[in-house]
Amino acid sequence: MLLVEAVRPVDVLDEVFEKVVKARIFRNRAVLSPDYIPERLPHREREIRALGSIVAQALKGERPSNVFIYGLTGTGKTAVTLYVLKRLEAKAVELGAPVRYVYVNCRQRDTPYKVLAEIASALNVRVPFTGLSTAEVYTRIVRRLRTLRGHVIIVVLDEIDWLVRKKGDDILYKLSRIGYELGLDAAKVSIIGITNDVKFVEMLDARVRSSLGEEELVFPPYNAKQLEDILRERAEIAFNPGVLDEGVIPYCAALAAREHGDARRALDLLRVAGELAEREGAEKVTVEHVKRAWVEIERDRVREVVSTLPLHAKLVLMALLDSLGAGGYATTGELYEAYRRLVAKLGIEPVTQRRVSDIIAELDMLGVVSARVVSRGRYGKTRFISLAVDPGAVREALSQDPLLREILG
Repeated sequence: MLLVEAVRPVDVLDEVFEKVVKARIFRNRAVLSPDYIPERLPHREREIRALGSIVAQALKGERPSNVFIYGLTGTGKTAVTLYVLKRLEAKAVELGAPVRYVYVNCRQRDTPYKVLAEIASALNVRVPFTGLSTAEVYTRIVRRLRTLRGHVIIVVLDEIDWLVRKKGDDILYKLSRIGYELGLDAAKVSIIGITNDVKFVEMLDARVRSSLGEEELVFPPYNAKQLEDILRERAEIAFNPGVLDEGVIPYCAALAAREHGDARRALDLLRVAGELAEREGAEKVTVEHVKRAWVEIERDRVREVVSTLPLHAKLVLMALLDSLGAGGYATTGELYEAYRRLVAKLGIEPVTQRRVSDIIAELDMLGVVSARVVSRGRYGKTRFISLAVDPGAVREALSQDPLLREILG
């Protein structure tokens, strides 16, 4: 009797792992990460010089002016700020000057308590995750700063608009005026606020505006040629030689330039395109990989943005999906009626039409909807609202909310 040896079926995961291990696409993938701060920041020399000249006062023991930095997503605001401050700290060590900075992302630390706890931690002040009042955490920070005589502390509040929208600007007022509580013999504190919203300052109380906005820097979007330069510099370090097809970098740059000159989007596109090529065992990254990466990133972005929206913003988006006409848009009035029908079905109290208009403006700023004002002659003006992203991706993201899943079917 002939015995046939059993052949073990190929393990799917083994196959996946083998493909990735054997792939020779990336040399240093981390270079394409948004957290990576390169040795050189092309096309931001003017902004580096401007911010550097402001914070340089810290090297002489003086308090630098507070700074507001504005610009759309992916225009290099955070990268330039961290680049300048890391160089400042290095120079301070060289000169023996007691200078340090504290970085807080207000989207991640989105309450006054969390912001103050992050600052306290950087100053070696121990505070519990919860349990203290905000006032007590602030008092402990002030107490610590009084012991740091001669020190200059620069506090960076990134995406500061998220905090203010959710919790108001009281904490900003306190931090911007902290020097008055500390007196002359304590540490000197300077604030750098970073925001994607150029109209953000209009949201602030006049007292906060005057004390915080001593200096302002505006970062313009990158154009396609500038994005191409940025990508080429990163690609040289990130990829093995010869793995990128000739058209890949110009195509990534052109797509990102169309999206308000977003360098972060361009880098994400290049990275995801490389990962797609790696997964399928391709020897080169092609324009086709970039096209597929664009679809994948867009869906992920929509999912991330929509999932973090408050309930009524999600309901406004649902109402927009229901009320889009043949032209692919709805007027404010049509959208509000669809919204009212939706909340009635859920048994929820509606917000006012003015609040819905504010929500539309916020969604417009996030790039989820497009709201344009159109003149209708003697009938006045109205807003035409349309989706700026894939409706299927919005519907999929909304369906993650248990309350809305049933209505979406």
